Amino acid sequence: MHTPLSREAIARRLALDIPDGSYVNLGIGMPVLVAAHLPPDREIVLHSENGILGMGPPPAESARDLDLINAGKQPVTLLPGGCYFHHADSFAMMRGGHLDYCVMGGMQVAANGDLANWSLDRPGEAPAVGGAMDLAVGARRVYIMMEHNSKNGEPKIVERCTLPLTGAGVVDRIYTDLAVIDVTPDGLQVRDMIDGITFEELQARTGAPLRKG
Repeated sequence: MHTPLSREAIARRLALDIPDGSYVNLGIGMPVLVAAHLPPDREIVLHSENGILGMGPPPAESARDLDLINAGKQPVTLLPGGCYFHHADSFAMMRGGHLDYCVMGGMQVAANGDLANWSLDRPGEAPAVGGAMDLAVGARRVYIMMEHNSKNGEPKIVERCTLPLTGAGVVDRIYTDLAVIDVTPDGLQVRDMIDGITFEELQARTGAPLRKG
C-alpha cells in the first residue's frame, strides 16, 4: 500500500529543487504553497505577475495586509529589498526570459511537454488563458505541480493533451503526489517515486510511457 503525498508534501519536495540565487514565479493554486517551504539557507527571489519582486512566506492571520496580495489575490509578505512595479514591467520580466523558474498547476501535461492548465473546455467558460502562457514560454524552466490523476481517476500525464493548450513543449519537470518526472527528448523519465509504489503501478496510473531514471 502507498499513501499519496499531500499538497504540502509536494510543495516541500519541489522547493528542494530550486537552487540558490533563483528568480521564481509561483502560479495560482497549489504552487503558492512552495513559498512556505523554500530552504532558509538559499536566497530565492519570488516574483508575482501583478508587480511584486521579493515576496516572502505567507503572513500570519493577524499580520495580513489586504493591499499586499499576489496574482491569486492571496495576502503575501514582502522581504527586505522587495519592491512593487507596474504590471507591464512585470510582464516584460516574464516575456524577456528573466525568470529562472516558473511553478504552475496543470490539468494535463503531454509526453512532449505540452501544457494545458487554463480551461476544461466546457461551454460558457471565459476564453482567458491569462499570464500563464507568458510564463510558460518566458521562464527558463517550467515545473508543474499537480495530482497524478484527476478526481475521476483519469491520468493527467498523457500522450497528447485533449484540453486547450497553454504552451507547446514548455514543461521541464512534473511533480505529483506519486512521483517526480522529467520531460526529456527521449520521453518521460521518472526521477523519484513515493514509498510503497512500484514502477508498474505508477505506469498504470499514467497515460503515457515512462522510463526508469
